[in-house]
Amino acid sequence: MIKDTPNPPETLFTVRPELGTETLLINASQDLASISDIATHLAFEIDGTQRNVALGICRMLEGVQLLVDKALDDTHPAT
Repeated sequence: MIKDTPNPPETLFTVRPELGTETLLINASQDLASISDIATHLAFEIDGTQRNVALGICRMLEGVQLLVDKALDDTHPAT
């Protein structure tokens, strides 16, 4: 039997291979900022241990944001 379509990809999402490092880092930075905003908003809507967890996520996101920003600065310094 011959299939009409090829096998589906093994992952749900893929990254287009032609995208450059700067584009990837900028998008990662924007996504991190959005996730941080969501987590910060959540942290101030809840109390107790759950709030501590949300704030911990915020702190971790800030660290990852710094890493992405540094990588972006190193690969494409501002002129």
